Amino acid sequence: LVLELNQVIIPTYGTVPDQQNLHTPEWAGFDDKPDSLFFSDGQRRIDFVLVYEDESKKMTHKRSDRKKQKRKRQVYESNLINNGLQLEATRSVLDEKLIFVKVHAPWEVLCMYAEIMHIKLPLQPNDLKTRDSAFSWFSRLFRVDENIIKPEQEFFTAPFQKEHLSNFYIQDKDTFFNPATRSRIVHFILSRVEYATKNNVKRFGINKLLESGIYKAAFPLHDSSFRHPSTDPHCPSERYLLYREWAHPKNIFKLQPLDFIRKYYGEKIGIYFAWLGFYTNMLIVAAVVGVGCFLYGFLTRNDCTWSQEVCDPNIGGKIIMCPQCDKACTYWNLTITCESSKKLCIFDSFGTLVFAGFMGIWVTLFLEFWKRRQAELEYEWDTAEYLEQEEQVRPEYEAQCTHVVVNEITQQEEHVPYTACGKCVRMTFCTSAVFFWILLIIASVIGVIVYRLSVFLVFSSTLSQHIHGTEAIRKYLTPQTATSVTASIISFVVIMVLNVVYEKVAILITDFELPRTQTDYENSLTTKMFLFQFVNYYSSCFYIAFFKGKFVGHPGDPVYWLGKYRNEECDPGGCLLELTTQLAIIVGGKAVWNNIQEVLLPLAKNLIGRYCATARSEKVVPRWEQDYHLQPIGKLGLFYEYLEMVIQFGFVTLFVASFPLGPLLALINNMLEIRLDAWKLTTQFRRMLPQKAQDIGAWQPIMQGIAILAVVTNAMIIAFTSDMIPRLVYYWSFSVPPYGSHSSHTMKGYINSTLSVFNIADFKNASKPFSPWLGSQTTCRQVPYRDFRYPPGHQHQYEHNIYYWHVIAAKLAFVIVMEHVICFVKFIISYLIPDVSQKTKSKVKREKYLTQKLLHENDLKVMKKNMGKIADKIIRGVDSTFRPKAE
Repeated sequence: LVLELNQVIIPTYGTVPDQQNLHTPEWAGFDDKPDSLFFSDGQRRIDFVLVYEDESKKMTHKRSDRKKQKRKRQVYESNLINNGLQLEATRSVLDEKLIFVKVHAPWEVLCMYAEIMHIKLPLQPNDLKTRDSAFSWFSRLFRVDENIIKPEQEFFTAPFQKEHLSNFYIQDKDTFFNPATRSRIVHFILSRVEYATKNNVKRFGINKLLESGIYKAAFPLHDSSFRHPSTDPHCPSERYLLYREWAHPKNIFKLQPLDFIRKYYGEKIGIYFAWLGFYTNMLIVAAVVGVGCFLYGFLTRNDCTWSQEVCDPNIGGKIIMCPQCDKACTYWNLTITCESSKKLCIFDSFGTLVFAGFMGIWVTLFLEFWKRRQAELEYEWDTAEYLEQEEQVRPEYEAQCTHVVVNEITQQEEHVPYTACGKCVRMTFCTSAVFFWILLIIASVIGVIVYRLSVFLVFSSTLSQHIHGTEAIRKYLTPQTATSVTASIISFVVIMVLNVVYEKVAILITDFELPRTQTDYENSLTTKMFLFQFVNYYSSCFYIAFFKGKFVGHPGDPVYWLGKYRNEECDPGGCLLELTTQLAIIVGGKAVWNNIQEVLLPLAKNLIGRYCATARSEKVVPRWEQDYHLQPIGKLGLFYEYLEMVIQFGFVTLFVASFPLGPLLALINNMLEIRLDAWKLTTQFRRMLPQKAQDIGAWQPIMQGIAILAVVTNAMIIAFTSDMIPRLVYYWSFSVPPYGSHSSHTMKGYINSTLSVFNIADFKNASKPFSPWLGSQTTCRQVPYRDFRYPPGHQHQYEHNIYYWHVIAAKLAFVIVMEHVICFVKFIISYLIPDVSQKTKSKVKREKYLTQKLLHENDLKVMKKNMGKIADKIIRGVDSTFRPKAE
């Protein structure tokens, strides 16, 4: 939508209209009312604030540059006044160089732009009877006291039309447009008013002026201090109520006042907290089941026969394992893995299998019920038809519309920023750039893997192991553990560094792509950033889960990377524990880092700024100046909040088979996250620009993709990373004849039967250990729990035996069966749960009926009445024409 507005524009940067042709803001002094939200007359509400530095007091730029900046600003403000806005300027109380320009939108301007922007406003109160659910009494215990924050009245709404003004529910013109809507309308005007032209290209919008430094800030006002209610009786204290009843830590177990949040911050903020709260509530069920499965593994750990065999000095104590690297490594005793095997019994149990299947169903329930909840919010918050009717074109897109094309639908000429060929070039470049950065991440992961392979030799020689050593530290600090922990830390540092770089790259790529609307822009940026973050965060976990220790060969014929580095083997306790360690380091480190960035950093900045301001003056400071010294919201807004939670959602669902306590930790984190985000928005940041949002955007299909992938990854973790399938194959097939010697199914003898034998005389010179062999044995055992080969002397020595192929077949069968069963259940659940509840459908139909009745039928009645008068005139005219003349 391109608005043809009557504006004063600078023809070039060198020429300026006469000073008398420019409208200037009113000037007023501060009236010592710190909580006032009005102009000096106490009548006109401040809808937006612009802040600039007086050019005459600037010392950092050339005089000519300061003059140009001042001219652009003056023209911009003049054009704002031409468009109906009212401006009032006030000099700063604390810093005389700063000027605050307060912006007010009169009733006529609000009505005109509400119609242009298709803003939906109340028609009449909702008259549908609502039934309380059976659990409403229980939820009432956790709600905010209705005497403190009154429930918002529900209305049927319709897109505003000025000619139907009498049909809308207007009790008071001053409150018909709430502060959030007023600020959104004013920002719409600020983003499209021009201030200059250069080479016939128009320059317009507050964003460009902020980037060039002509204005230092532009923001809507908070309505009060968060510490105490407003002293002005005409000013509400919604910010104070939000802090006390929502953001304060004492409310950690209370439900969020979502309608009140939406009213103050807009739908975009509201739907984020609605989603985060819904996700957190759903995590309660997952956490309870996860804790139950963990307790099952913990309580049955002593019944783990194979772990008992590992720790038994007469079984595991007599098994000597082959070195796990070339030359530097030595032989070691299986009992070293005793502690690891005990821990593994907790996580690698039947409860884990049950929990993995449950989480595959849980994630479907979460997504399906969220769709229903989202549909309710779309109706209640009037965003159901937002994308089709209300969302406007981005100013950056409008500015580049220089090409003329014919619209296929309307057959009318319209302006676009690029031709079909130009769009293809842009998309090709953007896609190539994204793939290049993803490949760069993969390269960094390979670099970490090479680090693992090379440093393992160093740790193996430094942390020297002797077969008969009994040092307590050796139970925990093995070369594999040291390598895994240091590699995880390095991987985390690489992830954080690349995050900072790729954020700027992704923004540049998306800006070059030039999406049409803000929703398109955010969805495109979200997709790029998540692809990068997916590879960045999860690649190391996928490597440990599905590649590490899977292709290592055997001691006589190991597999090498790049012909130099021997392929990495799992920790003696298995890769499942190592995967858990990797997850703990990345998730824990990420949580700490995010809290530092999101909470401590703005808090420290505000404390420093407040200290400096106090040191300069003890004067009373107006509301607009208090808000100016708060931290600005970044360009990406809530993007990183969503990203943090969706990455956590991926860890909770994709790798939950390795750590059943993941949902519990996520639940605890999210309960704190809601209050921290609320505290941050309410106390540390300027008020965010209220924006519309129909849903959570591209994050919805991303989570659906994660949900599908989670079924496969968890099935493969159980099959290929854990030791569950080999144990089941042994129990049901190889513990009894014809393969075993036991009379009944048992796990006894599992360890001895699953460790292949290797003759130390078959070592090649390149891999033969430096340390001499201690003892009279001529053999050692191969990789624990993973490889099944024929013994030396067999006609197929060191080749995979029948046990190996039974296990592989069982693993593949398990993956296929588990994936199909869970996917079938997911499909049934998706089919049975409708996306929109019957109650919401009834409200939508009722609203459409009222809209048609009030807005259209009234017009028809007026038209019929007018047409009837016209018809009577026509009939009278016809009668007079054909009536016989009097004799």
